[in-house]
This record gives sequence, structure tokens and C-alpha cells, in this order.
Amino acid sequence: MNQITKIKKNAWDTYDESTIKEVFNLSHRYKEFISKCKTERECALELASIAENHGFVNISDVMKKGEKLKAGNKVYAINKDKGLVMFVLGSEPLEKGMKILGSHIDSPRLDLKQNPLYEEEELALMETHYYGGIKKYQWVAIPLAIHGVVVKKDGTIINIVIGEDEDDPVIGVSDLLIHLSQDQLEKKGNKVVEGEDLNILVGSIPIKDKEIKDRVKYAILTSLRDKYDFVEEDFISAELEVVPAGKARDYGLDRSMVMAYGQDDRICAYTSFEAIINSTPGRLTQVALFVDKEEVGSIGATGMESRFFENTVAEVMELAGYYSELKLRRALANSKMLSSDVSAAYDPNYPSVMEKKNAAFFGRGLVFNKYTGARGKSGCNDANAEFMAEIREIMDRNGVIWQTSELGKVDQGGGGTIAYILAQYGMEVIDCGVALQNMHAPWEVASKADIYETTKGYKAFLQD
Repeated sequence: MNQITKIKKNAWDTYDESTIKEVFNLSHRYKEFISKCKTERECALELASIAENHGFVNISDVMKKGEKLKAGNKVYAINKDKGLVMFVLGSEPLEKGMKILGSHIDSPRLDLKQNPLYEEEELALMETHYYGGIKKYQWVAIPLAIHGVVVKKDGTIINIVIGEDEDDPVIGVSDLLIHLSQDQLEKKGNKVVEGEDLNILVGSIPIKDKEIKDRVKYAILTSLRDKYDFVEEDFISAELEVVPAGKARDYGLDRSMVMAYGQDDRICAYTSFEAIINSTPGRLTQVALFVDKEEVGSIGATGMESRFFENTVAEVMELAGYYSELKLRRALANSKMLSSDVSAAYDPNYPSVMEKKNAAFFGRGLVFNKYTGARGKSGCNDANAEFMAEIREIMDRNGVIWQTSELGKVDQGGGGTIAYILAQYGMEVIDCGVALQNMHAPWEVASKADIYETTKGYKAFLQD
């Protein structure tokens, strides 16, 4: 008898002991990655390094050697150390289309301003400008770390990580004590902490020379110069990001979940990466694309709005010996893509914002969002029904546990991804990824089963 109702599966119910071991091993690798990579630069460079260990070659090296690309070759390209694209060439020319996984590797955070350091009443502080959509009050009174680069005038790049080693100091934004918070607590949530109040406390010991103005600030600058060899003016050409300090952790008494900073959207980046490095070459070229700036509109030279991906596809076609402008347009239009981004998981503490029949749940696998956007689907990519049907067939045939979702009730809010940008080429695109609780908070939570099913689903899509 044909099944006429949709059965919702909890992935954990389907796993034997061997599969559970695979689930936990994958999550262990993921935790190591996301604990180490807290900026887009760290992600791009780490993924490229691991890719080389799996046989991927930098496309610039192929070009320098004057080599030609052929089916089965694995290449990658880096965009200004903030983005990455990986290709596994198929037996068909790219003109026939590609299978693309596209994710972003930037996350909400606090950025140090270009002139950040100042002293106030013998305390040294640094000013920040928040990046992406955050609840500002969540970033106070927690341990924070600094990750990023300082670039000196001579081009020297200094990598900075402070606050992650066990012996490192941490920094933070102070909060107002409850005893004096009467006025503060009467404010709306978006005003409890103002953006200009997200100043980081970094020091309190003055240097001994009392002739110097701002002795605590001077002491901090001296320490930075001695340890990292840069001076105050070098902040102008620095990109320093303030992020939650500490490693990803198992979450739940049964260790069934992962708590980590930046899972939006590095969880989909990592699962995409696992899928492509473990995939075998097929008929169509397989692509994993990792971009920057999604949290602020996908703009700039490293965002999806740039021509980096398009230009790199052209380079691959040229190295394969069949580039033309028309063939490039066909390659993009004939492609199919999973816009690999997170969705919101149902939270029993806040049920009123969800419509349960169309919500994502922990443990029920890879989440597909036919459309995103806000309210009347404003700003969304709405996948075609034909492509949705094709995806259903691929997932079911490969035994992937999956679910569908909307991002909350119709008039509650919404969100967007890079999907609409790639859809402009005419390719078929649908949003899909891992469901999170606490999305955009300093610490987000995901199900290990969903990480496993997402990786499995991405690999099935690439190889189909």
C-alpha cells in the first residue's frame, strides 16, 4: 500500500551503533574546525590547507605551470584570504552545468574601530562596531577574544589571536549591576545596550612614568608593540574581530548537540567541505563555494555580489580548453545549487513565533526552505517546484533524513541567504542547511544528527 501521509523521522531512531560512532566522529572534526576558525580569514585558509591534503591544487599553480585541466582534477581558488571555491571536474564540460554547494563563512561579531584604543579614568578600552544582526545585550559580561590581522605599511601581515589559549587573558564588555539597573531595565531590548556602548575593557595598569598622558593606554600599546610588533597607527590597516572566547562543546547531558560560536553559517560550510572532499568525480563538475559578507548583504569584493565565482569558473573553463563567453553563461544557467545556510530550530521555550507544521526540529535531519524572505516573501528566492521534486527524489533514494521549514510565522520576521544572487544566472537554487537554536547569539546550538544528515545530503546532491 502506498504511503499517503508524510512520516516525520527522528534520525536518532534510525541509527545503529556503527552510525552513531560516525555521527560523533564527524561532530568531533567539526568542533575542532569551528573552535579554531572564528573569522572568515581563518576559515578560508584552514579549509584550503585541508583541501590540499585531499588532493586539491591551487588554480594559480596550474596556471603558472601552463597545465590543462581534465576530468577528475581537483582545484581551488582563494579570494583575498576571505573566500574560497573548490572544483572537482566532471566528465562533461562545465557548459552542461555544475552541482554547487554555496555557504558563507562570516558570522555576527564585534569589529574593532580603526582608532579603537582610549583611556577613561585609568582604564584602557577599545571601541567596536558590531557586524551583522545581533542582540547587543547578549555580548556583555561574557569572555571575549580578539582574532584577526594587522597589516603594516610595508605589507607585513601580523596574525593576532588573543584569548583562546588556556593561559591567555580574555577581554569583555562590562554590564550594569542589577542594583543600579532600574532605568536600564525599562528600555526596549534593542536599547538596553547601545552600539556605542560595546566598548571592550582591555587594561588597568599604568606605566610608571607619570609624565606620560594616558598611562594605561600607553602601557597597552607598549605590550602590543613588544609582543606583536605594531604601533597605534597600524590599527588603521587592521581587521580585528572580537568574538566569544572558548572552544566548541558537547551540549546536553547525552552529548547529542554542539554548542559553538559562528555556527551560522560555518556549520553549513564545514558540512559542504566534508561532502566535497569525500565525493568521487562524476558526470557534472562539483563545486563548494565559501563566501564572505553575507551577514551584511553579500556586498564588496569578497561577498557573493562580487564576480569572484563567475571569474573563477571562466578560468577553469579556459584551463580545460573550452572557454567562451556564451559557454560561461550556459554553464551558470545550467547549474543547480544548494544555498547552504542555517534555519531556525523549534524552541519549546519560545513556541509562539513558530508555526509547528512548517518548522524545523532538532534530530529530523537536513532542512529545506523552499523560500525565505520576510512576511510576503520579500527579498526571497523561491525554488521551483520541479527542482524541489528532484531534490526530494535524490534525498529519499540516498536514505537522507530531511525536513522542510519556514523561518518562523508569516508575519513574525524572516531572513535571507545568497540564494537569490546565484538564481540571477538562471540556475535552480534552493536554501537548505542545519537548524539552529540561539541563531546569531554568541553561542549557537545544533544537533549532531542534523550535522550528519546534512553532510550526507550534500554529498548525495553532488554525486547524483
